[in-house]
Amino acid sequence: MSSSDTRKPVHLAVYDTLADWETGHTTAHLARAGYEIRTVGPSREPVVSIGGLRIAPDLALDDVRPEDSSLLILPGADLWDTGDDLAPFARTAREFLDAGVPVAAICGATAGLAREGLLDDRDHTGAVSFYLAATGYGGGERYVDADAVTDGKLVTAGPTEPVAFAREVFGLLGVYEGEVLDAWYRLFHDSDAEAYAVLQKADAL
Repeated sequence: MSSSDTRKPVHLAVYDTLADWETGHTTAHLARAGYEIRTVGPSREPVVSIGGLRIAPDLALDDVRPEDSSLLILPGADLWDTGDDLAPFARTAREFLDAGVPVAAICGATAGLAREGLLDDRDHTGAVSFYLAATGYGGGERYVDADAVTDGKLVTAGPTEPVAFAREVFGLLGVYEGEVLDAWYRLFHDSDAEAYAVLQKADAL
């Protein structure tokens, strides 16, 4: 959509042990592009990130509907690998994808989606192939050894690729395109000074 006041919010999942460094590029530049960022917790009770940041969620997961959202972002967290506490977030991701609303998952969240069966029939990536294979999922043949992957409305990335993750989200939502998207990635991933001029000209900084 062309006007920020007609865009639906972007929903960022937050939960204890979330990897707070993985989504910063994504949410910062989406906010600058006019998207409202709304945090979604298991409840409205505060959560604490792996970096010790205390976050009071704007919404509880039960209150989130795909039709009210532009995108659901699922960060990594230790809790993805220590039990089923975050499984409701993967089920919500299914609801979003079924409704044609984008989902972006990074790091441990990709394992959550794998357990939910959402990667069985979609190209995807993650930390490493054997990390996802350990979930017992059926999508091993669709694993792509890349920094980030978009298949339809789903973006996936490994824990070391927050910039590539953001790039895929921006491309999917049409925030940046073409040479501007490429320049954004070159600036923030490669520290390419020449990319700065492209972004400055496009008013994309």
